Amino acid sequence: MKRPKSEPPVTRRFKLQHLLLGIAALYLLFISFKFPQFLDIAKALSGDDGYDLAIGDSDLSKPLFNSIYKDTYHRKLEDNQDQDAPVRPSKEPMEETRNGSKTIKPLQHRYGRITGEIMRRRNRTNELSVFERMADEAWTLGLNAWEEVDKLDVKETGDSSIFEGKPESCPSWLSMSGEEFAMGDRLMFLPCGLAAGSSITLVGTSHNAHKEYVPQPAKLRRGNGMVMVSQFMVELQGLKSVDGEDPPKILHLNPRLRGDWSQQPVIEHNTCYRMQWGSAQRCDGSASKNSEEMLVDGYARCEKWMRNDMVAARESKTKTTSWFKRFIGREQKPEVTWPFPFVEGRLFILTIRAGVDGFHISVGGRHVTSFPYRTGFTLEDATGLAIKGDVDVHSVYVTSLPSSHRSFSPQRVLELSKKWKAHPLPKTPIRLFIGVLSATNHFAERMAVRKTWMQSSAIKSSEVVVRFFVALNARKEVNAVLKKEAAYFGDIVILPFMDRYELVVLKTISICEFGVQNVTAAYIMKCDDDTFVRVDTVLKEIEGISSKKSLYMGNLNLLHRPLRSGKWAVTYEEWPEEVYPPYANGPGYIISIDIAKFIASQHGNQSLRLFKMEDVSMGMWVEQFNSSRAAVQYSHNWKFCQYGCMENYYTAHYQSPRQMVCLWDKLARGRAQCCNFR
Repeated sequence: MKRPKSEPPVTRRFKLQHLLLGIAALYLLFISFKFPQFLDIAKALSGDDGYDLAIGDSDLSKPLFNSIYKDTYHRKLEDNQDQDAPVRPSKEPMEETRNGSKTIKPLQHRYGRITGEIMRRRNRTNELSVFERMADEAWTLGLNAWEEVDKLDVKETGDSSIFEGKPESCPSWLSMSGEEFAMGDRLMFLPCGLAAGSSITLVGTSHNAHKEYVPQPAKLRRGNGMVMVSQFMVELQGLKSVDGEDPPKILHLNPRLRGDWSQQPVIEHNTCYRMQWGSAQRCDGSASKNSEEMLVDGYARCEKWMRNDMVAARESKTKTTSWFKRFIGREQKPEVTWPFPFVEGRLFILTIRAGVDGFHISVGGRHVTSFPYRTGFTLEDATGLAIKGDVDVHSVYVTSLPSSHRSFSPQRVLELSKKWKAHPLPKTPIRLFIGVLSATNHFAERMAVRKTWMQSSAIKSSEVVVRFFVALNARKEVNAVLKKEAAYFGDIVILPFMDRYELVVLKTISICEFGVQNVTAAYIMKCDDDTFVRVDTVLKEIEGISSKKSLYMGNLNLLHRPLRSGKWAVTYEEWPEEVYPPYANGPGYIISIDIAKFIASQHGNQSLRLFKMEDVSMGMWVEQFNSSRAAVQYSHNWKFCQYGCMENYYTAHYQSPRQMVCLWDKLARGRAQCCNFR
């Protein structure tokens, strides 16, 4: 019987099966030998850093190890301030997860992804990190702004109303309904700021309390930390100078209806300069002293009101004393007490009036608190009113406003006098180059530096050279005034990228490059425009160290941990290790010129790691230089102050323009003392 033509022969089917099996065997053989290489290639193409997470047996998060290591290190720093590079723990970093701790494999490129191939492919923005995209955007916008600035004529700018500060007409009063205020992100713009006699009236209703976690009660073992909270904030804010930086708070008024960790009603007042809070004034129901120095325009700083704990004490005292007074026939005078001025769920009328010496706060027509003005803040700078928190705003009224204002004009602070001009860059070697980080509209800060520590003998004799490093602003008119200021004083280096708080590290690199390429300096110092520098003292500190070693000097930190949550959070991709390298605090530190050359060279060939915290970045670069070139001498001293000022300081931080002048006057009298007011 013949087979049908449609049925394939047995031999043909047998050969096809063998062919398929052979191909599968060859494929499996290929994969077994080439699969690891294939993964590496895919990983490189995708830009993945290849974290290998596995269960580990060491945990750097244990507090005992860190505290012992840190204390030992700081004792060494205090006993012997100059030493070789501190050694960080060699154990693998751990990432804490819900199921335990997992080790993190270090990056293939030790100092990160902002290097090499990534930088050569800048235009492929989909492969850039968030920080890289931010920097790329800042450069793009900055170059466009730079072209506009470059076209500006300085002479024309000098004749403009912006620089001359011609009066600008402003409304004498403003009002907003609750709906309008909410649509404006709970912010009212005050175009001309405030003046003495200006008044702000807020009509609102406080919210009922809600549960919230407060760490203080948990630390004091008063329950689990969950407390009932009802609070709101009324803030007078200044103009934000740099994108990403919070605006200064000229007045921060914070009524807390249920209290905070104290669990008693309280009203707190404060100010914030450069995101650094001052000393809080707290009114807790007890009357403040009536001594003359405590009064503000004749008003008490804190009026008395009846608190919960005061009620019980008053009732028990009344029962015991009233009977005795009746027994001896003495007439009992009624005692007048006022309750806490805010009640949950009830309407209130809050008024803030600007007096001669401070702000006066009234609720329902009764004076409650007064807060004295702090040096460094002016009423005309209060250009924003913000209301946040547990409150419904029904209406806001602002009256008795100034009728004119000189806007942001630097005419108030810039004195076009030749004695404040910088000398040309010397052609001979210098001892120290100081780069000062500043923002476009920090005219007052730069002028304060010019009139104070930039008048030091070492700077006037050109042994030390100082330059401000300023990026561009989104406002064209601000850049125009900056260009005129730079042309007149000759001490500003304008950087062609848009200023952002997170991109300060780019300014630090520019300081190193300028110090290497434009001057012949032995050492380079970085500081901020709110840092007061005792130049002669810093030079003596440098001279006391051997010039044979590379130098990294400042207020050093060891084993500082990155924050993994909150506003300043650092992801494991940005920094996979549990501790930062040793680094000096950003307000003022010094490096030797060989370290600066290394940084400029690494940045030039696009192999320098850029991290959003510039002081940590410098510690990282110094550690890399130390491991690849020569031993670095780490020199620590607390007198490079991180916060504020201390006696016999080398540098003082967070100093307002008025504090700068005060420090200079004291230094002229031979006293390195602080001016602790703000």
